[in-house]
Order: sequence, then structure tokens, then C-alpha cells
Amino acid sequence: MCGIAGCIDYSSNLLNDEPLIRKMTRTLLHRGPDSEGYFIGRHALLGHQRLAIIDLVTGNQPMTRGNFTIVYNGEIYNANELREQLIKYGYSFYTTSDTEVILMAYCEWKEQCMEHLNGIFAFAIWDEQEQSLFLCRDRLGVKPLFYYECADGLLFSSEIKGILAHPIVKAEIDVEGLAALFSLGPSRIVGHAIFKGIKELKPAYAMIVHKESRKSWRYWDIASKEHEQSEEETIEKVRELVTKAIERQLISDVPISTMLSGGLDSSIITAIAAQKLAHEQKTLSTYSVAYEENDDHFQKNSFQTSQDEFWIGKMQQRFRTEHKQVTISQQDLVENLQEAMRLKDMPSMADIDSSLYLFCKEIEKSHTVALSGECADEVFGGYPWFYEQKSETLFPWLRSTKEREKLFKAEWQKRLQLRQFLQNTYDEAVKEMPVFIGSKEEQERQQLFYLNNQFFMQTLLERNDRMTMGAGIEVRVPFADHTIIEFVWNIPWEMKNSGGMEKGILRKAFSHILPKEVVERKKNPYPKTYHPKYTKLVHQRLQEILLKKHSVLHELFEREQLDELLATNGQSFQIPWFGQLMAGPQLIAYLIQLHDWIEQYRINIIST
Repeated sequence: MCGIAGCIDYSSNLLNDEPLIRKMTRTLLHRGPDSEGYFIGRHALLGHQRLAIIDLVTGNQPMTRGNFTIVYNGEIYNANELREQLIKYGYSFYTTSDTEVILMAYCEWKEQCMEHLNGIFAFAIWDEQEQSLFLCRDRLGVKPLFYYECADGLLFSSEIKGILAHPIVKAEIDVEGLAALFSLGPSRIVGHAIFKGIKELKPAYAMIVHKESRKSWRYWDIASKEHEQSEEETIEKVRELVTKAIERQLISDVPISTMLSGGLDSSIITAIAAQKLAHEQKTLSTYSVAYEENDDHFQKNSFQTSQDEFWIGKMQQRFRTEHKQVTISQQDLVENLQEAMRLKDMPSMADIDSSLYLFCKEIEKSHTVALSGECADEVFGGYPWFYEQKSETLFPWLRSTKEREKLFKAEWQKRLQLRQFLQNTYDEAVKEMPVFIGSKEEQERQQLFYLNNQFFMQTLLERNDRMTMGAGIEVRVPFADHTIIEFVWNIPWEMKNSGGMEKGILRKAFSHILPKEVVERKKNPYPKTYHPKYTKLVHQRLQEILLKKHSVLHELFEREQLDELLATNGQSFQIPWFGQLMAGPQLIAYLIQLHDWIEQYRINIIST
């Protein structure tokens, strides 16, 4: 795993501009602390920060073969099979890295190379002879890639901060960016980077840039078709696809671990990984996250019905894992809100982000790679909004739009038009949904799956990438394998929900290897703190910010509304305003991040 950055300028000679690409690339040092490398060409600068996972000795980048030079972030899980195939075609390999496999695949298949890749990736290939740049991003968008179009070229980076390091780019946000941030936040519109002028290469998209032209295109999408398998055949196929995806992602030249919550998804990954390592006489290391004194303050609700320790214990006993619970303090959660914002380049999931960052910092002390159960709920339908009555909101994980809007001053309510922006975003997203075969009810539910994948899942994948890379580890997400998604997309809801439990088909597929208690456990989200000390700390921090007359919070929000929010500790946001976890205390923390973001990034707000 790594960070990549680049500058293409057809109107200038860049041979003396190595300091520029170093500046851009070193903003990504946290993504790749093991080594750095640069390619300096007349019209192309490429930079790379490396976190070594595969081929620790000879896998450094940028890597050049003939006219082609690549910088790449990700992991190709079928690299060995592709290498063997390309050797048969006459190609020679000088490393065991998957970077070289992508480069040779591009030599062979050019702009169709990504269709042969199974993995998570974002890469750029510069063709010195053609003076062209090829950019590509994995099918689900697990690995990030942002770009900025210039008059005579293009800038790109794994994170927005790499682009902002270029002197021609201003840190600006306009009304559209603010509307996106406050209506959808902390989710984003795919392709929309909030900052004015900066764009995101969408998942499953590629782009090619020449001096006189540039084009982008989608190379993969979900296809709808009749599901012809019986339930038993479907269970068998789900078991096969999930098992293969997990086993593929166990490749590494450094030790593997898993994040284990005792829920269905992380337990499936842990079970398969533990069994695989047992055959090699190795013990799997597992990790879980908890919060100081949370036992005394845990509040059971419809989203989070239990804590994790009992089910983790069942898994540990069954698979003899070497388990460590990471306990996070309330003070550390608050102190790292700023770091979480910096890693995301914008305000986002508050302590839900900072807790993952701190969790991964502990894992990094012993392991560089971990596997996570992320995305199973999106793919198999684990969230409450899949099986509850149809929500009145356009995006059921986004609540309290009216309450959000009420926080703003009247003039900003008029400028932002949050509810209309949300409606427009919804309408545009629905237009891109693949045609689905089935009844009206089935189409509506499938639409929900599609929107969930485009917005909610992207938010969690972005969180996963930024917080884990910020901590210096690679976290893999087997349930985001495109072979699983292609198959499960067409499974009828009655079958997905088999047995009347969320993700029923997945439960049945792995009931033979998991403890009965784990199979029957109700879905619970990533744990969060319920400690009043956390609320007190963010309350105090926001009060301190409001003493600063220059804070952007005074420009955007009604002071009376902020005072009421503090006085009631966010009681009007008791129902999560985003997802399942972000209630009143998280909104207070979100406003803290907003202040820090505008101040530290020196963002100019264009209000017209």
C-alpha cells in the first residue's frame, strides 16, 4: 500500500522541478513510510511513497519498463496467475511485485489491462513515447485517486492534500461544495471532492490524457440478470466466492491479522484465515476495539443491541487466535479528531474516524496487514433500512435534514437549499442505476442497494483507507471483491434474507464453521463510545472555538442554535443524523472538525 502523486504539463519543461513533485508526494508520507521514489521527465513528474507488503526488496516505485513508467497504490490478488499467463506470452519479470504485473499487463492489453485485475488499486502509467498518461481505479473504489485539470495538463494524487501542495491550486469551496458537505456529509457524491476544481476519478473508471485530448470511461458495472440457482446452490456459491476472496487476500510477505468484532462478517474472515494459517502451523492474530469504562455507560438501542466481548470470546475459543483488545480513552478520541480530519482532508465521521485511526495505530505495532469485514452489510443487506418500512428520507442513512438546515443562518439556508440539493443528487444517482429485472417492490429495494453502494459504502471505504493508511497499515476488505458483488446483486431479497435474519444467505453459507452464538447474533455496527466524558470534552472544545470571533462557525450558523445544541448536548439529534452511530455528540465533534478544517487548510469560501 502506498501513496502516489503526479504532475503532467505539456507546456513546460519539468526536468528541473523535482522539488515540486517531492513536495506533493511527501504530503502522503503517512501512506508509505518505508521508501520514496520519483520519475522526472520533460512533461511528467511522478512520485511514490511506499508501504512495503509484497516483494520487500525489489518492488520500489516508480517502476519503468521500456517507455512505460508506473506509480501504483493497492494490491493485486491474482498477480501470480497473471504473471504466469504473461510469461507464456513472452514477457520477462525481474521482481515478484504486483507492480510489475500491472505494468506488463498494460504492455500486453493497454487500456483493457484492468479488466484482468482482481484487487484494489489506483495507478498511473506514463507513456514516454506517446507522451500520454493512463489513470485507473479499482471497481469498488477501495483505493482513492483525485485529480485537477489544468489548461496544459493534469495533477493527480492519492489524497487531496497532494494536489493542494501544487502552487496553482487554491483551497477553495463554493456553494455547491458546501451544499454537498452539509446535506450529504459525511458521505460524498462519487467524483465530487468538495474542494473547487478538484475531482475524484470514480470507481471502475479509467482516464487517458494526451496533449490535445483527454477522455474517461467506465470499464465495469453491475449487470442485472435472472437468478436461476436454488437456495442450496446459492448458499454453495456464496460460500465458494467469499472463501476464495478471503484466501486470495491472505497473500503477503509480512504477517496477517484480522479485525474481530464477534459479528458475522469479521468472524467469517477470521475463521477462514485461522484455518488457512493452521495448515501452515501458524496462529492468527486478531484485534478488537473498545473504549474506557464503556461497560458502565453502554446504551442499548435498536442499532447497537450488545457489546462485542462475549462473541469475540466464542471465536477465540473456537479458532485459538492470539487476541488483543485495544481500549481507547475518551481524551485520545477527542485529541485525534483533528488528525482524523487531516487524514480525510475534510470533516467527516468525527470520533468514528479517530477511533479507527487509534485502533490501527495499536495494530501497527505488531502487524502491517489486517483483514476487515467492511462492505458485507452493503452487499448482503445487513442494515436496518433494508428490511424496515420504507423510509421517508431519500437516503435512509441520512436523517435530520431539517434539523441540520435549521442550524444555519437564514441567508445560508437560502444559498445552500440543502433539501433541494439532496433531491437533485438523488435524481441524478438513480439515473445511473443498472436496469433491474423484477417487480416494482424488488426494483425499489434494488435501487436502495445501488444507492447504498454509491454513497454509504463509499463513505466507509474512504474512512477505512484514510484512517488505516494514516496509521501505517493496510486493511483489506474481502467482501468488496467484485466477483461476490456481481453474483449477490441478482440474488432475490427473500433469499438474501433467508430465515428472516439480515444477511440470512451469508449466515447459512458459513453456519458450518462458526459458533452457533455468532451465527445467530443480531447485526451490530462498529462500536462507539457512550461515555459522558467524551460528550463533556467535545462540549468544552466547541465552547472554546465559539470564543474565537473569526471562526467560520459564526459565519455559517445561528449562535442561538449552537448554544442550544451545547446546552442539550445534541438532544435534538438523538436519532443518528448519519448512519447508525452519529448522534448529538458526534455532531458537536463534526463542527469542531469543520472549524479546524477551514482554519488549517486556509480555505476560501466563495459564497456567490
